[in-house]
Amino acid sequence: MLHCHSTKKYVIDSSDISVLYVDDEEPNLLLFKAIFERKYEILTAISGEAGLGELKFAHNKIIVVVSDMNMPGMNGVEFIRKARAMYSNIGYFILTGYGWNSEIEEAIDQNIVNRFFTKPFESEEIERAIEDFKDIKLRA
Repeated sequence: MLHCHSTKKYVIDSSDISVLYVDDEEPNLLLFKAIFERKYEILTAISGEAGLGELKFAHNKIIVVVSDMNMPGMNGVEFIRKARAMYSNIGYFILTGYGWNSEIEEAIDQNIVNRFFTKPFESEEIERAIEDFKDIKLRA
C-alpha cells in the first residue's frame, strides 16, 4: 500500500513489497519463504523459465528478484539477463553456494545483477539489500 504523507513523500509498506525467489531446490524455496514472508510477499519459482512466467503475471508488484546461480537449463545470470531485458525496473540479486565467478563478475560490471550473496546467506543482509533497493525506487 502506498501512503502519502502531508509532505507529498510516498512510503511503501514493506508488507506491500513482493520478492520473487528462483531456485531449483524445493527446500531452498520453502526456507527462503519461511524466513522472509513475515515482512514481504514471497513468490517462488522452481526454474528460470518458471521465474519468467511469474514475472509475466506479477512484474508490476515485484520489487526484487533473488535467483540461485546454479540451476539446470538456465543458470541465474542467464535468467536475470532475460528478465531484465523485459523488466528493467526490478532489482536482481544472485544467491549461490559456489562463490564468485567470472560470469557473475561480468553481470555485476554490466549492471545486469545488482547484488551478490553466498549460501548459506545472512537474512539480515538480504533484507537490507531489499530495503535499500526499495528506497532507491522511491527516490526515482
